[in-house]
Order: sequence, then structure tokens, then C-alpha cells
Amino acid sequence: MNFKMFAISCLALSVSLFANAKKEGQMTFSSKHISIVINRIPSEVYEFASQPENMPKWAAGLSGSIKKDGDHWVSISPMGKVKVKFAEKNNFGVIDHDVTLESGKMFHNPLRVIRNNKGSEVVFTLFRQPEMTEQDFNRDAQMVMKDLEKLRTILEKSSVK
Repeated sequence: MNFKMFAISCLALSVSLFANAKKEGQMTFSSKHISIVINRIPSEVYEFASQPENMPKWAAGLSGSIKKDGDHWVSISPMGKVKVKFAEKNNFGVIDHDVTLESGKMFHNPLRVIRNNKGSEVVFTLFRQPEMTEQDFNRDAQMVMKDLEKLRTILEKSSVK
């Protein structure tokens, strides 16, 4: 295959992928980065927040029980029984987790602990799903903020490690 044929094939593939993505919905969602400052060093915030067993203490969406089941966790939540798969432990403050509903619909939840001077900033990225109204999106953002405030309260008021 010569270069011209290769380039035409690549272009056709790109157009096809783009058309399929448009057919299935938006390629990207609008998003909000919701953050809070916590007066604890990042390693302490990460250590507490990244432990799935601690999520029900501060994250209302996973407020029920949570237990390990193979390579994921299972939680009884306000959304019903959900599967949660967390990012591997890492040195970058990444606590991303995918939540899969009983229906099979999966939501990717980026969550980061970032150094902010001598303390930390915790940032959650909330994606607006296609079926969400602006009011629903704002309500979800308020719920995430409430969760982050609870995390801050737990970490700043105690000697949790």
C-alpha cells in the first residue's frame, strides 16, 4: 500500500469513527471541577480518602456498606447495589473510580488529591450526563461539595491516618 492509499484509509476510518461517536451521542460531556482545601498533608488525605472502606464515612453516593468482591467493590447505595472499581494505589493522588449500576450503566469519577502549599486540595470532576437537566447537574454538584466538606471535617477534626 502506498502512502496516498494509507492516508485515504486513515481519513475514512477517522470519518467513520467520528460518525459512530456522533450517532451514539456526544463525544464529550460538559463538566464541573469541584474542589475543597483540606488542612492536612496530601499523603494523609490520600491514605484516608483512597481506602474504599472509608468511602461510606464521607461519600453519600457510597453511603451503604461496601465490601471487596474480586477485583472490585460492591456497595449498597442510594442508587441500589453498585460495583465500584478503584484506581490502583499510586503516588500521584489519583482516586479515580468507576461506578457501575445494576443496569450496567457505568460512570467514571475522576478524583484527585493535589498538594496545595502545606495542605491539600481535593478535586472531583463531575460529568453532566446527556439525560441530566441543568438543575439535576447543579444538584449533583452540590451533593459532591457536601461530600468533600464532610471529608474535610473528618480529616481536620481527627487524627485519622
